[in-house]
Amino acid sequence: MTTTLRASVQDYLAMRRGLGFKLHDAGVGLLSFVSFMERRHACRITAHLALEWAQKSKSVLPAEWARRLSFVRGFARYRSAIDARTQIPPSGLLPYRPKRARPYFYSDQEIERLLAAALELPPAGGLKGHQYRCLFGLLSVSGLRISEALRLTLADLDLREGLLTIRETKFYKTRFVPPGPDLMAVLTAYLATRREHGHPGPPEAFLLVTRHSLPVTVQLAEDSFKRLCREVSVCRGDQSRFMPRLHDLRHSFAVHRLTACYREGGDVQRLLPQLSTYLGHVDISSTQHYLTLTPELLSHASNRFEHYRASGGAS
Repeated sequence: MTTTLRASVQDYLAMRRGLGFKLHDAGVGLLSFVSFMERRHACRITAHLALEWAQKSKSVLPAEWARRLSFVRGFARYRSAIDARTQIPPSGLLPYRPKRARPYFYSDQEIERLLAAALELPPAGGLKGHQYRCLFGLLSVSGLRISEALRLTLADLDLREGLLTIRETKFYKTRFVPPGPDLMAVLTAYLATRREHGHPGPPEAFLLVTRHSLPVTVQLAEDSFKRLCREVSVCRGDQSRFMPRLHDLRHSFAVHRLTACYREGGDVQRLLPQLSTYLGHVDISSTQHYLTLTPELLSHASNRFEHYRASGGAS
């Protein structure tokens, strides 16, 4: 029966992935859960076993326990159609919710300091500084996810048309992103530096590589970014122990685009679906997660509403 349970996990993951879900963490977690079941010689899922497995690691926060249990809950629903004895863990069994990290919004001046400091990363004058200036510029100007930027290949960059092809991201969507002339100049300079340092590469080669021609990893990028934040004094002013995150560049991009639209008197309702498509979201509700109200954004929105009310609701 445990072999059947393991096969069911593979079938469940294949079905969900066929619908567009990546399920990386869930896949790893469910295989761990099956191994746990095998060690217990258990032949069916019970709420008690699911809870015991979810709380097995005492070194993580309760929110992670709830996330692990949610992996089993989804699989148990699927499994219950095959084995009626399957217990589906109740949704309120671990009622913890992860607290959303408060994003940090970078000013244009802070981004300029970070990009300038990237060029000074050792070895100075080598490929490393240029690759991180290129990466952080990409994230700040285009709003790409870090995973999307690191997966870019040379073939995905069309210098003639001024387009980036972002392939098969969340839900296996592919989209085109126009980086703009300033970023295209940075990308062009980076490619020239790549060639100078002996990294021409075939079209399928990764755009951002280390001096050993290996792809830059998320961990390497985040470590370098934190180092630069400390060097140029980009930090939260509220004595928070959390450093600004690399992912906050994506938040900053979304909020800055919306703020600019208000400032220029543009049509915000028309912008939102365009911004959602640009960011690679399936709907506007996903984009709203990035639109945290900053004081400037709130001021523009309030002024727009007051003008609308004073005009009697006329557009």
